[in-house]
Amino acid sequence: MSTEPALRAAVEALLRAAGRDPARDPDLGETPRRVAELWQKEFLSGYQMDPAAILGDPVLGEADPDVVVVGGLRFHSMCPHHLLPYRGVAHVAYLPDGKLVGFGRLAELVDCFTKRLTLQERATHQIADALCRHLGARGAGCVIEAEQLCLALPDEKHDQSGVVTSAFVGEMRERPDIKARLLEAAKLGGRAR
Repeated sequence: MSTEPALRAAVEALLRAAGRDPARDPDLGETPRRVAELWQKEFLSGYQMDPAAILGDPVLGEADPDVVVVGGLRFHSMCPHHLLPYRGVAHVAYLPDGKLVGFGRLAELVDCFTKRLTLQERATHQIADALCRHLGARGAGCVIEAEQLCLALPDEKHDQSGVVTSAFVGEMRERPDIKARLLEAAKLGGRAR
């Protein structure tokens, strides 16, 4: 079910509440439609994605690698507290238990949990948890480094601030070597700008 008409009406109401009339301002005439389309595609589409389907149909590994690490997965999301975007990179790792997925699936999994109104901390944990729950990994981890616009906008002294969150589940909690590797990848990757 499309929420686009309701989103368009909400954006138009917001503009009117801010003292702007989209019907009279040529710069704002198409804004409600554009914003609704953008939000539906870029900030709300993750709700329609199913992590079980994304991680389904894995490849059965004959000789599992000790660990699979994919870093530098760029994403953007929307802070639910201020409705301001944030963007960054995710680094994901899992300890296979007979099942492997393509690297593109890991990027899709990041999209599934970041193309939502969500906290960075929550998305980080959901990504790691989904790998154990839906892929059957023995353990998983996710490190996300992001630039939070809600932190950067109010005061320019915070405009270079980056937020790093990490989550480790299952056997990954007992693997300081992999945890360190993921945290180092975040440090080397730098903030997405």
